Amino acid sequence: VFKVETVGDCYVAVCGLPEKRDDHCLVMARFATACLSAFKICVADLEIELGPGTADLKLRSGIHSGPVTAGVLRGERGRFQLFGDTVNTAARMEST
Repeated sequence: VFKVETVGDCYVAVCGLPEKRDDHCLVMARFATACLSAFKICVADLEIELGPGTADLKLRSGIHSGPVTAGVLRGERGRFQLFGDTVNTAARMEST
């Protein structure tokens, strides 16, 4: 699993790039499940330290499989970015 970027509160990751992986869906689903498990532990620890209102924190995941266009955007700091319907669909799934 490769971190592509962080946009606001959204962590964008990809599996199967640059080399294709036949098990990319399974790997990404396991990654999302591991993130959720780690998040629950973190929230439980924060709730003890900061109080019960902390338990209102939520984590959402959006996973989609398909073709993407990848490129490096230049600027003050060059960065790797993904484009395409696959990325847009995953973003919509995460936001609803």
